[in-house]
Amino acid sequence: MTPRALLRALTADLDVVLDRDPSIESRSEALLHPTVIATWGHRVSHWLHLRGRRRSARLVMVVARLLTGGIEIHPGARIGRGFFIDHGAGVVIGETVVIGDDVTIFHQVTLGAVGWWHDNQRPEGSRRHPKLGDRVVVGANATLLGPITVGHDSVVGAQALVIRDVPADSRVLAPFSVPALRSTRSVAKAARPRQPVVVAGQKHKGAAVFPSW
Repeated sequence: MTPRALLRALTADLDVVLDRDPSIESRSEALLHPTVIATWGHRVSHWLHLRGRRRSARLVMVVARLLTGGIEIHPGARIGRGFFIDHGAGVVIGETVVIGDDVTIFHQVTLGAVGWWHDNQRPEGSRRHPKLGDRVVVGANATLLGPITVGHDSVVGAQALVIRDVPADSRVLAPFSVPALRSTRSVAKAARPRQPVVVAGQKHKGAAVFPSW
């Protein structure tokens, strides 16, 4: 990457913060945002990881985690353009996570695996963590586990537990401690009444009024 291209990429990272955090008023202030520190730290650690310098990559990851108040992004994770973490405390992103472009996640989000007792049985090199499509939003304290896929333009609500694939253009809602609920917008687009979400044999009407943020 040429110096000019690198400058454009770094400036784009700052502009993402300006665009999505109303409390930030300048690029110089954006430099102190946890997202910028985490993103730039991950770029360095990922570069080292790809070149086999795993210990150095982990050292960069640890330093970035300390500086950001607990954003832990494994050096092996692949993250697209326009990535943004709001607040950024207690975020965990696993080694084989794949994140598309223009993705936003909030604090205390976990993109993790289902446990070593399952992962040790997977073929070597297989994905163990979630894949997020473009323009996905993941709410605060949501947990996404395993090699699932969240389709483009989907929203995962706060405190949701997601362990199954989510179609593109969907909403996922998990009130209280029940499993994640899923509702696509295709019904609304076709001008038909939204169908109740069925989870474990029970209907839930809350997804019909889930906010469109």
